[in-house]
Amino acid sequence: MQRLIRLGIVALAMALALPGAATALDCQIPEERLEAVAASGDRFDTLRTLHVAVDGEPMVARGFRGVSPQAATNVKSASKTLIAAVVGAAIERDVIRDVDERVVEALPDALPPEPAPALEQVTLAHLLSMQAGLERTSGEYYGAWVASENWVEAALARPMEGKPGGEMRYSTGNSHLLSAILQRRTGESTYTLANRWLGPAGVEVADWMTDPQGIAFGGNQVAMRPAALLALGELYRRDGMTAAGERLLPEGWVAQSWRIRGRSRWTNDGYGYGWFIREFAGYPGYYGWGYGGQMLYVIPDLAMTVVMTSDADRPSGRTGYRDALHAFTGEIAERVADLPSACLARQARSGDVGIMRTTRELPDTRVEGVGRIKPAIEVR
Repeated sequence: MQRLIRLGIVALAMALALPGAATALDCQIPEERLEAVAASGDRFDTLRTLHVAVDGEPMVARGFRGVSPQAATNVKSASKTLIAAVVGAAIERDVIRDVDERVVEALPDALPPEPAPALEQVTLAHLLSMQAGLERTSGEYYGAWVASENWVEAALARPMEGKPGGEMRYSTGNSHLLSAILQRRTGESTYTLANRWLGPAGVEVADWMTDPQGIAFGGNQVAMRPAALLALGELYRRDGMTAAGERLLPEGWVAQSWRIRGRSRWTNDGYGYGWFIREFAGYPGYYGWGYGGQMLYVIPDLAMTVVMTSDADRPSGRTGYRDALHAFTGEIAERVADLPSACLARQARSGDVGIMRTTRELPDTRVEGVGRIKPAIEVR
């Protein structure tokens, strides 16, 4: 409690030192309003957990229908966002030169006997942005693809349906090729690389399915705890840096990842490197999406990161559930945006962090294998 009082005094002094600035009290999150909207998530039958962090501080960690807020779940295609981060970490470590590396050079022994000329042009950037031009392995093609004896060869053998760098064709096969390249380049599993390279930010994979050749499934069937998925969002919100200032992703990687390169044919949302792009309550936002409603949202203008996990066995796209979660995220954003504009403007000008604080002492939560997770409110 004494530490909280000291922090409050320091924040107040800093605020009063700025002419016309908001006071430290103005910079506190209106918690009761945020918690009220969080509790309203109970209206969704398939929602299992909700986590909200603002300015790096966990504000909500809530489980629904008896589910622990820290329960690991299959994040499904939200793992495509994870794979993109591991690729970025590989570039930061010079394991991969850059995203312009050509796939035919990275996986020469997995090519079909007579590769299409356009396949020569496909780069890692095209895989990341779902613009490889290859016929999809997702949707109606998914079952046959995962039933094949060699998923990497089967993905590369698909006919070219478009020009590399052209129309977005969402395909898990693209992400799986990235996983294969990572393992080929390092001799280690993508599972191991993700935990080692991204672990300092609090990102940890609990389990990861592999293909018949032992390659970690790029873009599906990955188990993570919500706090670890939240940490991935926070890593991007901090521009590839840990909270302690260690750079894990290359400088400029987040900006590249959050630039619209194509658009979903179903939602018209933008897509970058492993992230969908759209607005939430009028604010630019970025999200990863997995089947069933496994969601990771980052809204930088509000310093807000949100994770929602759901029943992984029920669809979310065609049912409208995913769109309902988007709207729910907008509701949460509106509560966070209730901070006085002067406070937000000051933070934007000065780069100040650490003033938006909860006024309560929160219980410490530690989870084996992940290290220290910041205090959070847990409600089942």
